Parts: sequence; structure tokens; C-alpha cells
Amino acid sequence: MHLSRTRSSSFRLAALGISAALSAGLLAGCSSDSDSSGGDGEKVTVSVGVFGVFGYKQAGLYDEYEKLNPHVTIKESSTERNEDYYPALLNRLSANSGVQDIQAIEVANINELATIQADKFVDLGKASGVEKEDYLPWKWNQATAEGGKVIGLGTDIGPMAICYRKDLFKEAGLPTDRKEVSELWAGDWSKYVDAGETYMKKAPKGTNYMDSAAGLYNGAINSYAKKNYDKNGDVIFKESASVKESWDLAMRAAEGGMTSKLLQFDTGWNQAYANGDFATVACPPWMLGHIKENAGEKSADQWDVAAAPKPGNWGGSFLSVPEAAKNKDEAVKLATWLTAPQQQAKLFQKQASFPSSQTAFDLPEVKDATHEYFGDAPIGTIFSDAAKDIPISILGPKDQLINEKIAEGIRQVENGSSPDDGWNAAVKSIDNALDS
Repeated sequence: MHLSRTRSSSFRLAALGISAALSAGLLAGCSSDSDSSGGDGEKVTVSVGVFGVFGYKQAGLYDEYEKLNPHVTIKESSTERNEDYYPALLNRLSANSGVQDIQAIEVANINELATIQADKFVDLGKASGVEKEDYLPWKWNQATAEGGKVIGLGTDIGPMAICYRKDLFKEAGLPTDRKEVSELWAGDWSKYVDAGETYMKKAPKGTNYMDSAAGLYNGAINSYAKKNYDKNGDVIFKESASVKESWDLAMRAAEGGMTSKLLQFDTGWNQAYANGDFATVACPPWMLGHIKENAGEKSADQWDVAAAPKPGNWGGSFLSVPEAAKNKDEAVKLATWLTAPQQQAKLFQKQASFPSSQTAFDLPEVKDATHEYFGDAPIGTIFSDAAKDIPISILGPKDQLINEKIAEGIRQVENGSSPDDGWNAAVKSIDNALDS
């Protein structure tokens, strides 16, 4: 995602605040070698702004496109975290300047842009070669504004699984076969926490069951359709049954000492993979590359992938073309090519970014995919099965902010606050931000 695919998400991830480094990065990617609108045969540099690792460069897709279109040069600028990238993008959109020709948008931000800034983007639903039927309907609808304008084309989605350490499970007396592990918690996230209680009774020295209680909350809450908003667009997180259930599970894990108290996508979290500090993590496809990169070859075949307790989606992004882009025509062509089913399948094969194109599910790169690092886990099947049952989430413009503030409250509890104090701090922070 987006985090990665190794997106500090995804990886697609949430908080507010503008970094000067990001602003510089956005502008750097915009300084095209050509201001031309880019007719065929006329040299043009198309700038692409992303957060984290989208994988197009790493998978060779930019090189492939440039060979197919010799007049095009692609220049990507990447900011590590979406919490820095997105506020800067909002500033550029408001100013109608400084945007890149293609801008990535994280799923937690797409509703806000489709609701209040749709006029700032090209309608990609009308672009040549784009077929609505190629995409999962709910993914297509997420980027559709009132009146039917499509402000972004889906890159990937984040169907949830659980990645786990087989060696640590064995030492703790838990099953290691991925089917048996999946059955441990099938149908209920509370069973996942139950397994954590079992693990901690015989936990290998220096290890915990999961990386963070906030990660558990994120996995659980994303398996519900209605979370922070209702279908009328009203904020309901304080009364939301799914928020309460997910919060309570996070509190069980935090107070039960099951977590390593890590901030996901932080340096310490990355290092914990290398050290083998925890046994499980909720993992969408894009996180597989992140785990491999940080756990390293010494951990090859120690990690495996099991089904999540319930289907859910974490992450996923879109490619958009701002109306203020310098090279709109060429940007539209590139964005539609990168998000076509064939390219999405290639990206999954090489970077584990799971397609938002349902047409790609049946392509061999997806259907037959396994992952050697994770014990040849049949990730194509695992994630395709999860994707088919993902609930259609009700999104709101401030989902990202609400989720981040709740995660901050959870981390307070991990660090010694009471659950009531953690919740009250999260509510106060969210209310202040929504009222400002």
C-alpha cells in the first residue's frame, strides 16, 4: 500500500501535519523537464507523486511504459508517510499549483476529495480504455463523486490476513499449519485474542503475541461496514458498536500484556521484525514485502500467512490526475495503463499489491500466486477469497483522522493509562479536530 507494499500506508497511514520535507518532495516531482501537454511523439516528462512504495518503479512498469512510449519519461517522487503527503497535496490543490501530473490518493482520503474537491480532478471514468466492470464495484464507487465523476482509478486493495511466526507458535504450543491456525480464530476477532492468551502462557522469552493493540484495532474495525459514519454521513464513532467491540479487543490485548507496544511503520517496529520480537501481525498483501524486507533472509520460511478471523480491508489507493496538472493528456494515458488489469496482475506478482481489478483475479499471476518467503503460502487464493467477502465500508471525510486519534488513545493505554482515560483522550482529540 500505503507503507509499502512497503507502504507506511499503505502504507497507506493516518495523522495530520505538514512536513517541509514533503512539500519539497511534491514540488520536486512537479518540476517537469517539459511544460508541454505532450502530444504523441513530443518529448514529455510525466511526474508521479506517491507515498511509500507503490512498486511501479520496482516492478519495472515505468520502464515498460517508457519503452512502449519513447516520447515519455516518468519521474516519480515518493514521500514515506501519507500523514505528511496528504496535507501537502491538499495545499497544492487549493492553490491550483504545484501538483504533480499524477497524484496517488489513499483510501482513507478518497471520500473527502470526492465530496468537496471533485472539481479539482479529471474524470477518469471517461478515459479511453477504462472499463468500470474491470474494477470491484465498491472500489469504483469509493472514488465516484456526486453526479458520477470518477476522480481516481483503483490501484490495489488490502484484503486482510494474519501473518504469523511458525517457529514462535511451535514453542508456545500453538499449531503451525496455516489451515489449523486459520481455524483457531475463524469467524471472530475475539478468538484471535484468545489465541494470544494461550501464546503468552508459554511465550518464548522476549516475545509478545502481536506487534500492537492499535494494529489489532485496525484489523478488527476494518471487518465492519459501518464504523465512524452512518449512511447519512453523520459521525457516529462514539455510539458505534463496531468501534466499541474493536476498542474492547484492543484493551484486552493491551492490558493482557500481549503486545510489543510498537508504533506501526516506525523504526522500532521495523527493527522488531528483524529481532523476532512478536509472533503475529494483521497483514494485507502489501505488508508481505515489508515483512520480508525488515525480517530479512534469516527469517525466511519462519513466517506464514493464515486467513484473518473475518474478511476486511486495510488500505488501497487510487491514481488521480489533477485538473492543474501540466501534462494532463499523457498523465491520463499513464494512469489508465498502470491501473489496467494486466499491470495490476504484474504488480501483485512482483510487489504483492493486490489488484482492485476483479478481472485480474483470474489472471495466472494472481490466481496461482505463492510466496516463497512465507512457506510458499498460496497468497493468490488466500487474498482472493478474502477480497470477495470484504464488507462494503461506509466512508466519511475524516475517517483517517478519527482512526489515527483512536490509535493514539490505544497507545496511551499500552503505556500505562487506563482504558477510560485513553478513550476520553481520543474523543477529546477527535472532537477538537472536527470542530476546528
